[in-house]
Amino acid sequence: MQIRVYYEDVDIGGIVYHAKYLHFCERARSELFFQAGKSPVYDGYHFVVKDLQANFLKPAFFGDILEVHTKLLEQERVRLHLRQEIYREKERIFSMDLTLVCLKGQKPAQIPPYFLEALQALES
Repeated sequence: MQIRVYYEDVDIGGIVYHAKYLHFCERARSELFFQAGKSPVYDGYHFVVKDLQANFLKPAFFGDILEVHTKLLEQERVRLHLRQEIYREKERIFSMDLTLVCLKGQKPAQIPPYFLEALQALES
């Protein structure tokens, strides 16, 4: 997914604020569902971030065009392990490994087929 860096994304020096990388990745995860014609919230099911490890490799700047790549590393009954990377042109500038847990209401739940269909795009 492509993202342009806007003024609202940067600090006073024109460098992307660190939390914005997480926003960009969250947006890309939601977009996976939207592109599959689905919603990231379904019949009381949704995902939450359990943990993440982020690596800020190089800065992004006001006006940059960034590309967010998402890869499914492992799928469990209630968890997904993903790697998301952000590139500027062909240069990787950010990398994050994260674990998502599927919830129904406030309790962990088996990932429903509705979500698994949308996640098939990550395997190709």
